[in-house]
Amino acid sequence: MYVLNTWYVAAWSTEVTRKPERRVICEQPLVLFRTQDGTPVALADRCAHRAFPLSAGRTVGDSIECGYHGFTYGSDGMCTKVPAQTTIPERAKVRKYPLVEKDGWIWAWMGDPELADPADVPDTHWMTDPEWATVTHSVHFACRADLIHDNLLDLTHESFLHQSTVGDDYIYEHGITVEVEGSVVSVDRLMPSVPAPPLYADTMGISGNYDRFHCTEFFVPNLHVLHSGITGEGRPRAEGYLIKVLNGITPIDANNAWYYYAFSRNFAVDDAQATADLEVGLATVLREDAEALEAQEIGMQERPAGEFDVLIAQDGGVAKARRILANLIKREQAAAQKPAAVAGTRA
Repeated sequence: MYVLNTWYVAAWSTEVTRKPERRVICEQPLVLFRTQDGTPVALADRCAHRAFPLSAGRTVGDSIECGYHGFTYGSDGMCTKVPAQTTIPERAKVRKYPLVEKDGWIWAWMGDPELADPADVPDTHWMTDPEWATVTHSVHFACRADLIHDNLLDLTHESFLHQSTVGDDYIYEHGITVEVEGSVVSVDRLMPSVPAPPLYADTMGISGNYDRFHCTEFFVPNLHVLHSGITGEGRPRAEGYLIKVLNGITPIDANNAWYYYAFSRNFAVDDAQATADLEVGLATVLREDAEALEAQEIGMQERPAGEFDVLIAQDGGVAKARRILANLIKREQAAAQKPAAVAGTRA
């Protein structure tokens, strides 16, 4: 169902405090909190005693205390106190998850902790770069994460779903270029000599034709970085009004996902009104996406077995990303089954 040996966005840095916070990632419940020096911690949100959620307890020093019978766990997940007795059972411990805090996000590693490498966390520096202004949102999507991935890899939906902000018919009239490097899929679209879309025109007070472009980099399976913008006709992209849209997609379970969204721009950086307007406009975009994908989720669940998507040329990135995701899952499952197979052979 999920790729586990990877980093997923678990929360915004601002969401994790001394007060325990619950998150579910890939069907695994976590409790997030900070130690006294501010270090973020993630433990399994389930007391070893009676499975009571630790997120319903409280922090005590650098530990978390279960709100049911007072079992207390250190930041390493080991039980340090059982109020009802002096001895601590050997099995009184909970799983600790590796975390990385970077650029305003807290990333959690859901798989084998021995494989967790902080260097594998993707680059999202635009969110904290003073040369860029950023608007953020978090939305719970009542759909499987795969539908969000498909949505971000096929932006022709903008022509129909987001007409008041970023959509225009010319989007689907231009083709895409798809490239794959390792587990990163890039889908690039150039739209030369087209009118500036409302999002740009309203924010910057501009009109006329520009070269518009967007390139989605999908770091399978956790993050999409959309490099978007407009520039003068025939001019290099780097000279234009640029946008970096960071989309952290975190599966909750088979039919739900968290969508962590950051929209960073290199224009009108000090314009507070532009930022306020974008907060409203982008919330509209996300709401339109959520409503569409939640309706699609219902359609997927109602679809007869053996009936599959009809893909077209614009789905080139979708097809390649699906293949990579399936291979990553297959590879993890095969690796997890190896020890059992060896043991069975020896027996």
